[in-house]
Amino acid sequence: MTLPKEITRAPQLEEEAGPVRRRLRRPSGRSLVYLLLLLGVAATLLPFAWMLLGSFKTQGELLRRPVTWWPQDGTIANYTTWFTDLHIGTFFFNSLIVAVVTVLGNLVFCSMIGYALAKMDFPGKRLLFLVVMVTLMVPGVVTFVPLFVMVSKLGLVNTYPALFLPFLAGPLGVFLMRQFMLGIPDSLIEAARIDGAGEVRIFARVVMPLCGPPLATLGILTFLGSWNNFLWPLVAAQSEDKYTLPVALSLFSTGENATNYGLLLAGSVLVITPIVALFIVLQRYFIQSVAATGIK
Repeated sequence: MTLPKEITRAPQLEEEAGPVRRRLRRPSGRSLVYLLLLLGVAATLLPFAWMLLGSFKTQGELLRRPVTWWPQDGTIANYTTWFTDLHIGTFFFNSLIVAVVTVLGNLVFCSMIGYALAKMDFPGKRLLFLVVMVTLMVPGVVTFVPLFVMVSKLGLVNTYPALFLPFLAGPLGVFLMRQFMLGIPDSLIEAARIDGAGEVRIFARVVMPLCGPPLATLGILTFLGSWNNFLWPLVAAQSEDKYTLPVALSLFSTGENATNYGLLLAGSVLVITPIVALFIVLQRYFIQSVAATGIK
């Protein structure tokens, strides 16, 4: 007596359905990774959300307990104070001038030094690169007092050059550009030299067009450091018309007896907005530079 084919295949179908049921019961590894990433993003954005929502609250609501997330008495008075009473436009202009000049200086000078260390042969090349690496490991606080004494003796205190001249070339930028330029084929440079191009023309017409990703990365990092710099502008700028945004944010949001948290949060939103906008514009080049560095 032969059993029907469906009955004979029943155990086999049950065995095949087992792994499917287990996969449906247990979350996959990819889902767990996505969940952890989502939690990480939420933890990262949580302070920014609190800052943005708090900037529309009154001082009394910010100090109220229990804490509320959404503004119950929403107001733009904090932003109005910055734009009318405190003249944030002056501080924004000062920060913009210092940051733009610092970024341009680093893009030019760090690229030149990086090209020389990567593609040119001269006596003391390794020693010079060693000096750059040692400088990279020295904390900025160590050179703070000698730098201020130098700027003071040059008569540059409370001027725009005092705010950006010490930072026109940084060791991190030199290292970044040098490491990227090492990956540029020497055959391109030799071909340009055979055609009669000088080093300046090779640097400007051959090397620099290939350095978009590291230049964008260096520009973002330099702009971020210059825009958020607080200690040096606090010492070098000694009058209100030369204050940058972080200095103004610290001085004007803190009174004699208490801190105006609404004013502080609104100023923080205004400070980080240009940085976020710059990163959104240049994020593609930033990611390309990180990816290229990882491949090398």
